[in-house]
Amino acid sequence: MTRSLGGALTPALVARLSQRDLASRLGLALPFVTVDADGRPHPMLVSYVEVRAYDAGTLGLVIGARSRSARNLVERGTGTLLIVEPDLTAYVKTRALDGPLPVPGGGELGLGYFLLAVEDVLEDATAEWEGGMRMTGALRYAPAPTLAEPWARATLAALAEPRARA
Repeated sequence: MTRSLGGALTPALVARLSQRDLASRLGLALPFVTVDADGRPHPMLVSYVEVRAYDAGTLGLVIGARSRSARNLVERGTGTLLIVEPDLTAYVKTRALDGPLPVPGGGELGLGYFLLAVEDVLEDATAEWEGGMRMTGALRYAPAPTLAEPWARATLAALAEPRARA
């Protein structure tokens, strides 16, 4: 059963997405869904390296600046981040405030930075009639990055502070 938690990240979600405990989240994938020109969902996978909560209402996201997802964010302005893990299933609905902005050190990699506003947070919990069914695993990828790779360093530097055009 899905319920709205309101228009802001909870303190627990801010902490999870803050990158303060990034080492424990390496190798986990998060679906991010935009809307394409035909009105259909367009999914992509990001990692905890590529998304960061600055506060309860603002996220930074670094993705390919020329990707379809980036184009969808620019043209339609919305995206939903999904967290589907054993301890939490949540959907964070966002609106693009700015982007894609250049990522210093990420130019040759084609990276772009987006500043996103949180508009609604939904939590999906097991209904009583479902008998305690739950997610037993998260989306994972391997090998997990070491954070020494050029893309990871550029991404983390770009996400260090929220930014937008003046």
